[in-house]
Amino acid sequence: MAESIRWGILGTGGIAHAFASDLRDNGFTIAAVGSRSQESADAFAAEFGIPTAHPTYEALAADPGVDAIYVSTPHPFHAENATLALNGGKHVLVEKPFTLNQGEATAVVALAAEKRLVVLEAMWSRFLPHMVRLREIIAEGTIGQVRTVIADHNQNLPKDPSHRLQNPDLGGGALLDLGIYPVSFAWDMLGAPTSVNAISSPTATGVDRQTAIVLGYENGQQALLHTALDTAGPNEASVIGTNGWVKLDGTFYVPTTFTVRDSSNEVVETFEQEVGSRGMQFQAWELERLVAAGEIAGEILPPEETVGIMGTLDEVRRIIGLKYPGE
Repeated sequence: MAESIRWGILGTGGIAHAFASDLRDNGFTIAAVGSRSQESADAFAAEFGIPTAHPTYEALAADPGVDAIYVSTPHPFHAENATLALNGGKHVLVEKPFTLNQGEATAVVALAAEKRLVVLEAMWSRFLPHMVRLREIIAEGTIGQVRTVIADHNQNLPKDPSHRLQNPDLGGGALLDLGIYPVSFAWDMLGAPTSVNAISSPTATGVDRQTAIVLGYENGQQALLHTALDTAGPNEASVIGTNGWVKLDGTFYVPTTFTVRDSSNEVVETFEQEVGSRGMQFQAWELERLVAAGEIAGEILPPEETVGIMGTLDEVRRIIGLKYPGE
């Protein structure tokens, strides 16, 4: 499957290096890279053995030797870059968060549907083996009806006011960079919430430093989520049901282990599986699977769910008063 799709990498930052490394190590074909300068594109191409280096994103999108493009730029540019790739006839894997807001996400998804192209959010944790097994356990009814989801994502990140994470012009703050993981996890476990509540503390630059979120659901379930960018935390998650619970070890959104216990606290199952590389190859396999099957949406993370997740993030930002320039 990996040989059937020729990948292009749009952007040459840190996350692009991680993704390209996983593609290279798992037999995928990287045909081209595009950057804002020839020098940067050439250096990236040399590092990963990529045959074509483009000095612009436009040239990458127009390259007939590329079938799918991974968008790795900062999220305020995701909608623009994804649109460019789709208009170039390319399938697109867009780094999370998918866009800056729900309006942008809706437009990108609509364009992909119009062109019958795959557009997939690169929420890589959705496709990892432990998440596949977790969804099976829940579907099998092992822990009964899921009542509560608890997840946190807290890191001690750069505090320099000029850093991207501190910069409102670049969509900075804990929520979109870190909070997207527990929010997406809650959507995966419980679906679309019917209510959103949040409280937050800002940084000196006006983005959210830490944010606590409570999501409510139609049948009374709850998701308790937390994110912060200046304090490291356990980054664990729990799924609690009427007949038991699952504890995902930190860090819950990377390849990890988990334990399933019944309501008497007896261990029912433990999950351990070695994952080669960082684990970003699984999302690439999913895009290639969709293309091979002639489909533009899968069940694990369909575009409509990505749009809904962006809506939840928008509502959290509305509640805590976090706006980005131009909104």
